[in-house]
Amino acid sequence: MEPHSAGRDGAARALLRRESKALRRQVLLPILLGLAALAVTIAGAWLVARLLAALLGHPGAGWAELAAAAALALLGAALVLAQERAQLAAGEAARARLRDAAFARLLELGPADPSGVGERASLVVDRVEALDGYFARWIPAAALAMLGPPLVCAAVFGADAGSGVILGIAGLLYPVAMALTGIGAAQASRRQFEALGRLSGRFLDRMRGLPTLVLFNRQEAEAEALGEAATALRRHTMKVLRVAFLSGTALEMLAAGVLAMLAFRHRDLLGGGGNPAAALFSLLLVPAFFAPLRGFAAAYQDRLHAAGAAAALAPLLAEQGTPGLALEEMPPRVVITFTDVRLTYDPARPPALDGLSFRASAGETLVLAGPSGAGKSSVLRILMGFARPEAGRVSVNGQDAMALRPAELRRLSAYVGQKPHLFRATLRENIRFARPDATPGQVEAAARAAHVTDFAEGLPQGLDTLVGEGGWGLSGGQAQRVALARAFLRDAPLVLLDEPTAHLDPGTESLVIESLQRLCLGRTAIIASHSSARARLGRVLEIEAGRAAGAPRVGAAQ
Repeated sequence: MEPHSAGRDGAARALLRRESKALRRQVLLPILLGLAALAVTIAGAWLVARLLAALLGHPGAGWAELAAAAALALLGAALVLAQERAQLAAGEAARARLRDAAFARLLELGPADPSGVGERASLVVDRVEALDGYFARWIPAAALAMLGPPLVCAAVFGADAGSGVILGIAGLLYPVAMALTGIGAAQASRRQFEALGRLSGRFLDRMRGLPTLVLFNRQEAEAEALGEAATALRRHTMKVLRVAFLSGTALEMLAAGVLAMLAFRHRDLLGGGGNPAAALFSLLLVPAFFAPLRGFAAAYQDRLHAAGAAAALAPLLAEQGTPGLALEEMPPRVVITFTDVRLTYDPARPPALDGLSFRASAGETLVLAGPSGAGKSSVLRILMGFARPEAGRVSVNGQDAMALRPAELRRLSAYVGQKPHLFRATLRENIRFARPDATPGQVEAAARAAHVTDFAEGLPQGLDTLVGEGGWGLSGGQAQRVALARAFLRDAPLVLLDEPTAHLDPGTESLVIESLQRLCLGRTAIIASHSSARARLGRVLEIEAGRAAGAPRVGAAQ
């Protein structure tokens, strides 16, 4: 096994062990109910064996045994139903716990996560869903497969020692059969989930970019690529299913062999020889002996699927949140200082920031200007906690900003990008997204400050007008004003703006700049902008190649 594959398998096993320990209460209940149902089955089988022996002319059972057998049958059915419900509850609890953890981690990473939207959606939806069977079926089935057959074997041994020995030998042979049929099954399942993740991610990404594909006449080529990915998934799925059929066949052959041996052992039953009740009891318990093993074989697919899904989820869930300090209270004003800050995304490319130094005083608006790739957006990413410099110092009010948790850094700021995302909701709900506890009056005040009400008054339902996903139904300038209203509502001491007037016509740009000036008043603001009107916003700092214009390169000869 390759070291990388071994490492992934180890991380997957660690994840499953950790979650199993956290959910032990939920998975213990179906195990106990399954054992209770098996005990009821054994008792019922003994009563039925005595009743059948009575029909063969051996007295000792009557109406009382018949009534008791019927009651035990009803009790067994109720226990099986309760076990199934407990298994469903365990699966739901596992899905909720894992999905919350995965989603929280993705939110924590934010834009720093390099994976595509489709891949992230597949992780939170498909991979977590695949782990449901591990907790709902596999863990109970594995426990019952270890505890159930010995319980049945002991009961049979008490009635007929020879029959008990035959069942015991069959129980020892079953793991050998499973091992022979399951070699390489985990790797096959992992490859299946990798293929599923690639197909899901590619499909979602291409659906999002469907207009671009049609515009460049690439729809046929992309359809062929998706077909190839689907074919690869089909091949891997068939390999996994082959394991299931082989293990099921081995179990059925073993059960048939045991039944034949017991029938041969008790061949004199109809002739009146031996103990008919014990013989019938042994035969009746053969299905009960193999029932936990059948459940184990059926749930083995869930284990394989879980191994593949956990291998994909483990890198995400194994990484703990970046440690750091929390803010005791929100400072009313902030001073931002960069001192010889260096940031590199790719060692093969020049650094994004190469010794950048500047200071933004409390209440000052600082405009970062420069060509694309100069490092303006990298400054904002650092201040939002989505990137950490490898050298230099970033301070907030004289304290090391990198000592704070990334989430605490984001609490300090209100951010407006050049392409704000609006959700499928009303204008009011999209604004309230910045501060869910805001009152209706505060939302309306923020809308007025950002000039949202100027166009909302002409809409059918005003601020309660429904907006489509991504801001469908609004112009770029209107969407930008909604984003500004969010920043007004958030009322943070630090304002971060990334090309807030990009792609706007002159009239809308002037309106947005007026709102920006009002937003930045009394707050520390850092704006990355190409706009020719940037001088109207505040002090301009030119950045070139990751450092302030005219500043010497870090490490340059003195």
